[in-house]
Amino acid sequence: MNFLIDGLFQNLEPSSQFAKIPGPEKERWYTYQDVLDVSARLANVLTSRGVQPGDRVAVQVPKSIEALMLYLGTIRAGAVFLPLNTAYTPSEVEFFLTDAEPSIFVCDPHMKNDYIGLAENLGVTLDTLGVWQNPEESAGTLADDGLQASTHFQNVARKAEDLAAILYTSGTTGRSKGAMLTHENLLSNTKTLVDYWEFTEQDILLHALPIFHTHGLFVATNVVIASGASMLFFGAFDKDAILENLPRVTSLMGVPTFYTRLLNDDRLNRALVKNMRLFISGSAPLLAETHNQFGERTGHRILERYGMTETNMNTSNPYRGERIAGTVGFPLPGVEVRVTDQKTGAVLGCDKVGMVEVKGPNVFSGYWKLPEKTKEEFRSDGFFITGDLGKIDADGYLQIVGRSKDLIISGGYNIYPKEIELVLDDCENVEESAVIGVPHPDFGEAVLGIVVSKPGTDQSEETILKSIEEKLARFKQPKRLIFVDGLPRNTMGKVQKNLLREQFKAALDKS
Repeated sequence: MNFLIDGLFQNLEPSSQFAKIPGPEKERWYTYQDVLDVSARLANVLTSRGVQPGDRVAVQVPKSIEALMLYLGTIRAGAVFLPLNTAYTPSEVEFFLTDAEPSIFVCDPHMKNDYIGLAENLGVTLDTLGVWQNPEESAGTLADDGLQASTHFQNVARKAEDLAAILYTSGTTGRSKGAMLTHENLLSNTKTLVDYWEFTEQDILLHALPIFHTHGLFVATNVVIASGASMLFFGAFDKDAILENLPRVTSLMGVPTFYTRLLNDDRLNRALVKNMRLFISGSAPLLAETHNQFGERTGHRILERYGMTETNMNTSNPYRGERIAGTVGFPLPGVEVRVTDQKTGAVLGCDKVGMVEVKGPNVFSGYWKLPEKTKEEFRSDGFFITGDLGKIDADGYLQIVGRSKDLIISGGYNIYPKEIELVLDDCENVEESAVIGVPHPDFGEAVLGIVVSKPGTDQSEETILKSIEEKLARFKQPKRLIFVDGLPRNTMGKVQKNLLREQFKAALDKS
């Protein structure tokens, strides 16, 4: 028995439609039988490459249905799926490959030359995977061999506690940590969400999220499979395409940026969404203003939920019941949530702000190769310390009010200031820097760099930003740099970022 695959596919109807992939000329269709066949082909190729149960399969490829099949093929082969943000540079990817020690690294065929040397130096097998479209054009070595492989594969046995995936989530120290997610973590959360959000085989999800993190891969995709639903599968968020296709679907999962952009278009109205059943938002806080405006315009109250890389989904506003703007709802069935005093760990009462802690089958098993860090993040009674600050009101709704660390969430992506500060500090003539998140009209929050130049030097914002382009993914790069004479510090010498956030909170108002 393969715990996750058997659980996801137990109600599968092979002839049912799994996905439609819009194209410039015509749509491609995938049935659930195609899912079984293609994931089997890729599982066969992986095992032929020497991938063993428990091996890591690192993947950095553009979003495609083939990439989803590689995820399922990896799980069927008993291996551990390790998706990497497609915006990461080779310099950033080097750390993940060094730390995770995958047996194989699958990249975009167009990026192969950028990774050949790195893969050889690390002793990692390099493979490529693109999109099966034109039979005269290679879709990568993994894809080409997959076309020749058998559609029959005996799933490798995996237990509930075996690893299914590792997702890296950075820390404020600048070092990324690999969150280890088990088969039970993923399957338990999927089944809970299918029931809580009432997904059925009648649903059609508009999928426009990336598939290298929890939201787009494990929440959206797994929920569709486990419920026997189908989806319209888009490579990225395209406002015009979304508006054109909303009448064809019943549900949409997105980040707040999706909804702010839709609201900025007059085509969004009640008639357009009359077939919709559910709009879901997550990965970043949804402004109450956005929630209310969307409700007034469409007649639909967005369902906001709360999750993180280490825990999948923890809470959700109710499907049947009042969805309160500014809150992330109630603990999901089987999940415990509490708010504690940051210093003492004592459980706090109603409306008291403190540290949000969670416990349940959804919570990860620990950080890859970091047992001491794992121990620090868990209470003795098994609760995971999320690092988020929140409060629970008298009706039981959880509200996230801030973050105990200086995490920046921009357009749904987690960005950690220390990583960017290290890059800025390494620039010529930079004495020191501080990176903060400030309000942004589109992304909700965006990166602002505060820079102190070395005495007697003069430099431009453009020069520094240009110099870091190859070192940081685009979503991490500061929208602006502001030069100051010095950074504010407390008596212990710690930079007071709260003062910087207040001082420069309007810096990107016109961006």
